[in-house]
Amino acid sequence: MGEVHDLVRERYAAAARAVTGGAGTDAGCCSAGSCAPDALQVDERFGAGLYAGGETDGLPAEAVAASLGCGNPMVVADLRPGERVLDLGSGGGIDVLLSARRVGPTGFAYGVDMTEEMLALARANAAQAGATNVEFHRGEIEALPFPDGSVDVVISNCVVNLSPDKAAVLAEAFRVLAPGGRFGISDVVAEDHLTPAERAERGSHVGCIAGALSIGEYTAGLRAVGFVDPEIVLTHQVADGMHGAIVRAGKPA
Repeated sequence: MGEVHDLVRERYAAAARAVTGGAGTDAGCCSAGSCAPDALQVDERFGAGLYAGGETDGLPAEAVAASLGCGNPMVVADLRPGERVLDLGSGGGIDVLLSARRVGPTGFAYGVDMTEEMLALARANAAQAGATNVEFHRGEIEALPFPDGSVDVVISNCVVNLSPDKAAVLAEAFRVLAPGGRFGISDVVAEDHLTPAERAERGSHVGCIAGALSIGEYTAGLRAVGFVDPEIVLTHQVADGMHGAIVRAGKPA
């Protein structure tokens, strides 16, 4: 697991440096086959291009440029004023800042990321945006630094597929959710007929392809840790037999 973590951390640190003008060029989930040569490049399958027109208005340009996801969790999670939201793999902070707007001053938005460069970028973006109801924590999504039942909604944008232990990620998401809480993320999934080897043929692990679960595996994994009413909706193709998807489930009240 450590080797995969190190590879992902190195790639996302490079993405953060590229956005802030430092050394390093390879971004994260910027393209299906391999990572794009510039984190500021927009690929319609990944990144800031997946947000609705005007949705990112007023956010720091660096937060938007560092978006390397495969969807828009804001569409998925249906956030409400006063809710506590946790973003798994929060990167440059775009989804945390958008969540903070949605939940308002009575709510709170947290981000967790294992890459120091991304955390520094996210904190700088939050300060520039004047967001006061946000916090960014260092940690791994397989062992979240949050108490049981401490958030109402867990979101994520194309990060779960990067984990070498997805069962642990789903179990941790379930643990930190309060009863009645919601899991609503964007991720890459594979059609059920594709074997792990066939998924690897279509792209790299850090490119958000090789490590993707199949639709059936994802549904079974959610149920296995206690989630109910799992739903996976395909949104757009990112490679042959591989799709960006909305993944939702609930924690029993």
